[in-house]
Amino acid sequence: MDTTDRPSAPIRGLVRRTALGATLGGILAGSARAQPVVDRPARLLVGFPAGGAADIVARIYAEQLRGSYAQQVVVENRSGAAARIALEAAKAAAPDGTTLVFTPESMLSVYPHIYLRTLRYDGVKDFVPGGAASSFGFAFVVATDHPARDLKSFAEWAHTQRDVSYCSPAAGSVPHFLAEMMSRKLDLRLMHVAYRGVGPALPDLSTGRLSAIMGVIGDMAEQHRSGHLRVLAVSSPQRVASLPEVPTFAELGYPDLTSEEVYTILLPAGSPPPVVDGLERAIASASVRAELRTGLAKMEQVPVRLGSRGMAERIRSERDRWGPIVRATGYTAEE
Repeated sequence: MDTTDRPSAPIRGLVRRTALGATLGGILAGSARAQPVVDRPARLLVGFPAGGAADIVARIYAEQLRGSYAQQVVVENRSGAAARIALEAAKAAAPDGTTLVFTPESMLSVYPHIYLRTLRYDGVKDFVPGGAASSFGFAFVVATDHPARDLKSFAEWAHTQRDVSYCSPAAGSVPHFLAEMMSRKLDLRLMHVAYRGVGPALPDLSTGRLSAIMGVIGDMAEQHRSGHLRVLAVSSPQRVASLPEVPTFAELGYPDLTSEEVYTILLPAGSPPPVVDGLERAIASASVRAELRTGLAKMEQVPVRLGSRGMAERIRSERDRWGPIVRATGYTAEE
């Protein structure tokens, strides 16, 4: 996805069906004059520690929602249990508009397939989206001194090796399963190695102890530009504006590897329709502001204009998409 607000093909279809784009002008005009949706301070729960990508983007949106959604929107980090604690807390909160949760959609679409017994929320039934916030893709990278210059030569190299290891930001994450899909497409035998995030894996990548990384584009782009690693392909529907020389998986003949993560802002199920509609308007208004777009661009992310119904539909479709993929790997987060 480039730095315009043009959504990817799957997202474009949902935008059309929700007619959000057609009504954006009216939304913006109305939000400029409207009073805050809720008359009490609101908290935005985030299931990740302060300082990480999810926390940073949540704080960007919290700042933009102040005054339009609530006079105060305070980010509250509830990390732990693979980001599930924040969602569990939001599910249990009163549906009065004062508790929001900011989450990657994979917590709603992938987790049901890896936490088969212990997931304490239903991503479709227990929440109502206010809309999408932003999106980002993934990058497959090697060290700069790796013999592979592109994905084809990586596959050729891998076929000559006894052990080819890779890491993702976390076991059970979208990049983990995306790499497993790529492995099957390229007829490779890749071994997933669990690290606590991509950062700790970079030294092992540079020394050759680790062969590759499938990670978030935002964690890799600057490293690629500075020559510390080499991005071979990205999963976004279009080339990344800051990495114009890097092809997409689709361009290389693997359209099934096109994948983006979307951050969404949710309310507890049962929230009044005026509150849901007000949050949708506030998110849409924020999505076109220059300061928000600039902040997201620094994270290699872009705003996504996708309203409540469209985001709910996307969560359902992504949950259906990842089910067979996860089952094919045999992976489960439960012993």
